Amino acid sequence: MIDIRFAAIDIGSNSTNLLVTDASGATIERIVRSTRLGEGTTSTGLLSVAAIDRTVSCIAEYAALIKSHNATHQRVVATAACRLAKNTAEFFAKVKDTTSIEPELITAELEGDLAFRGATCQFVGTESQKSLVIDIGGASTELMIGGKTLTTAVSLPYGAVTISESQLHRDPPRPEELTNAISLVSDAVDDVAHNYPEIGQVDRVIGVAGTIVTVAAIELGLKIFDPNKLHQMVLSRKAVEDVFRTLATESLQNRVFNPGLPRDRADIIVGGCCVLVAVMRRLQISEMIVSQHNLLDGIIVGMIQSLRNQDQ
Repeated sequence: MIDIRFAAIDIGSNSTNLLVTDASGATIERIVRSTRLGEGTTSTGLLSVAAIDRTVSCIAEYAALIKSHNATHQRVVATAACRLAKNTAEFFAKVKDTTSIEPELITAELEGDLAFRGATCQFVGTESQKSLVIDIGGASTELMIGGKTLTTAVSLPYGAVTISESQLHRDPPRPEELTNAISLVSDAVDDVAHNYPEIGQVDRVIGVAGTIVTVAAIELGLKIFDPNKLHQMVLSRKAVEDVFRTLATESLQNRVFNPGLPRDRADIIVGGCCVLVAVMRRLQISEMIVSQHNLLDGIIVGMIQSLRNQDQ
């Protein structure tokens, strides 16, 4: 198993991401690329032609990279936007025709399980601690609770893209738009807290994915993205609120100049912040640990473990 390499692609609502590792799980290639597959899907119920073309083109590039790295074990999953859209089969067919890759549409429950496994896989020696993992995507937000394994996963139908498209119509957003967006998410989190009281009884909170990593990068003022400075960084609620206030009161034209903010995320980061602020306020989270490891890592961990079990 020494020379075996693994690859995973996560086709998300906002970004399409690649991870290639060796047999130990060490990263060989990790790429995050904004493809906006879920753009407009909430209102139309469809993946647009332009979004499909962008995403298929990205996957084709990833397929070539996977081949160049000789990664013989791979898994490609699609999440919220593809669960929402009526023409997902058409998109999957185009991916297969172009790349020979067959994407797998996963449930919100499986998405939560993979994201939890990925987010916690690097916390060696503290696996028994009860964790809440928050994963803010483009079209949904996953809240996951567990120790060594996942015990509870809840998916909220709000993400950075969907909140931006449905609630934030001005540039910069009006105060009432921000208030409405936060209230919408807060009400959903309130239901979760009522139905799953264990969500308020965890030892630590771990935050993953684009919105949270970007807020952390802005807080540090990173002019050049450095995953080592971000991984396991402690991000306080005060810092999140400060970043949110800054971004939400700037026009898009000015917002793009914040160090740490990628230009292709500048138009949806305020929507993502609304989700993050709502969750932290409602659950009274004072701080979280930022993890660079996410759903992709969960997929790889699962493939490695499955192969080891076969060898036994």
